[in-house]
Amino acid sequence: MGQLGFPLLSSVVGLLFVIYLVFDVLKKSQGNDLMIRISKAVQEGAQAFLNRQYTYVSVLVIVVAGLIALAPTLTGNPELVLGWKTSLTFVLGAIVSALAGYVGMGIATRANARTTQAAADDGVQGALGVAISSGSVMGMSVASMALLGLIIVYLIFKEPVIVNGYAMGASLVALFARSGGGLFTKGADMAADLVGKVEAGIPEDDPRNPAVIADNVGDNVGDVAGLGADLLESYVESIIASMALAAMLVTVAGVRTTLMTLPFYIAGAGIIASIIGIMFVKAVGRKNPQAALMGGTYVAAGLTALASFFIVRNTGSEFTIAGTTYGLMGPFYATLAGISSGVIIGFVSEYFTSSKYRPVKDLAESAQTGPAIAVTAGTAVGMASTAVPVIVLGISIIISHHLAGMYGIAMAAFGMLATTGMVVAVDSYGPVADNAGGIAEMAGLDPKVRAVTDNLDAVGNTTAAIGKGFAIGSAAFAAIALLSAYMVSVGIDVIDMSDPKVMAGLLVGGMLPFLFSSMLFSAVSRVAFKMIDEVRRQFRDIPGLLEGKVMPDSKTCVDISTKGAIKGMMKPGIMAIVVPVVVGLYDPKALAGLLIGAVVTGIVLGIQTANSGGAMDNAKKYIEEGHFGGKGSEAHKAAVIGDTVGDPLKDTVGPSINILIKLMSVIALVLAPLFARG
Repeated sequence: MGQLGFPLLSSVVGLLFVIYLVFDVLKKSQGNDLMIRISKAVQEGAQAFLNRQYTYVSVLVIVVAGLIALAPTLTGNPELVLGWKTSLTFVLGAIVSALAGYVGMGIATRANARTTQAAADDGVQGALGVAISSGSVMGMSVASMALLGLIIVYLIFKEPVIVNGYAMGASLVALFARSGGGLFTKGADMAADLVGKVEAGIPEDDPRNPAVIADNVGDNVGDVAGLGADLLESYVESIIASMALAAMLVTVAGVRTTLMTLPFYIAGAGIIASIIGIMFVKAVGRKNPQAALMGGTYVAAGLTALASFFIVRNTGSEFTIAGTTYGLMGPFYATLAGISSGVIIGFVSEYFTSSKYRPVKDLAESAQTGPAIAVTAGTAVGMASTAVPVIVLGISIIISHHLAGMYGIAMAAFGMLATTGMVVAVDSYGPVADNAGGIAEMAGLDPKVRAVTDNLDAVGNTTAAIGKGFAIGSAAFAAIALLSAYMVSVGIDVIDMSDPKVMAGLLVGGMLPFLFSSMLFSAVSRVAFKMIDEVRRQFRDIPGLLEGKVMPDSKTCVDISTKGAIKGMMKPGIMAIVVPVVVGLYDPKALAGLLIGAVVTGIVLGIQTANSGGAMDNAKKYIEEGHFGGKGSEAHKAAVIGDTVGDPLKDTVGPSINILIKLMSVIALVLAPLFARG
């Protein structure tokens, strides 16, 4: 126990900080009775969806856990390194992921009205303080719960092959949480915008719009619970990839143990650094919330890098992998490469999605020519944004491998995610600010309140894009590290590109992110179609609704999104589980090719979709600030249509792709003993 005392203590401190933040949020005023009722409706809708979603997912978790537990019996090989222990860690990983989502979403749905009231009472600083505290509950829950659970699993079982199951459980839940939440929120959002803003000509978040409550619910289940599960998975897998590679590649026992536990110590430092970064935001977030949020992110990253230097210098040692000896500080510099890559990718995401910079301003200007140009130009912005991140990732992979071999690539992945608590906090604050703006509109508060929340919301779109950039970049590193661990497990020394099975796997893998995205897009379209039809019906058939004399039937809209999201997430989710199993049983080398193909296309597609969507969203908000005709202008209507195209790109497809490639990679690693039998 003493061996991991510092990371264990850090995870406990992180959870204590979560408790402090919860009380800090709940003691704030919720505003008037109408604000409380609206907030309560969002809480109930989000809770109902999450309960139903995790009911379906839990059935799948039980089935998969049972198959893992029975694997030695089903294969007739009692020596197979799968069984009840791996099954148990798999279930624990799933539970931790779901629990973090529940905690984060629970406080986010209670912070929305409190953020609105804080905006009315104290302006930007007050609203930012409540919103960042709420987002930090999600961020610190993710980092602290994930690390604590992983430490417990490691201390009990010690064996990395068994511990790998923890990552698989977290990854499975993350895929369904992210895709299901994204389907829910974008189906409602598209209907609310197209029928409300464009057809009926009413403001955003107008209480007459039946889809508004469903939209606000979706912000929480998609961008809080879904995001938390997403980055929890990345966080866990980057640590486990480092552990697995150290265990399999380093032959000296003492050095092997040191390298296996090194990520735990850096994770502990990252939790403490994230707490300091969060307090920095709360202290300096006065007139420039974006500068405060980005400053907090950089403070956390800088402190983690500094702590990592001393941790590696004091606990590290030289090590040899495949005949090559790497220096004492190699893992530190590899970690630093990952941190630096994350910062650069985050800045690139900010540049291409923030209205402060030329790409979004040009995109807003292009909306004056109509929706077709707005969509085309927005797609082009996202495509252009892929170049620098991919080049940076490539350079970082080469540098980290040179410094510490394949172990270095895994440490670079973890370096990018060492401050997960801070990254998720900054990202999760956005949906709270968005909900706060909706409540201000629906409750008829002073327009100055909405101006404050809109300012925070616009910043939230940029920070969300930065968070997605971290997630996608770390997915590339983690997937490559997991792939390397899989290859070592099944005895593949090199990938032979002349092998037809490898080539076939490469082509199929390259196709999978597109097929997966198509399934999600189609599901969003089906949900939006039903939602649009329902909103039109209510406007048409409910007397006095558009005049504001009666309230809409919001529960029906929430139910449409819930049913559509649950149905839509199952097919792509099951495909992501089944395909690597089938291909791995056919040929382990074909599976290696499949994973490479999925990483190559998935990373580029993930960056493009996330940044195209973010740019289109903020171009719309830039026009709403009064540029190019402002609200109600033809440019605004075109930008709204562009935003409805961009929304599923940035909030459904993009975030789900990086989970897809990591889930398939971790399934390959966990089931490697089964595939190696062939």
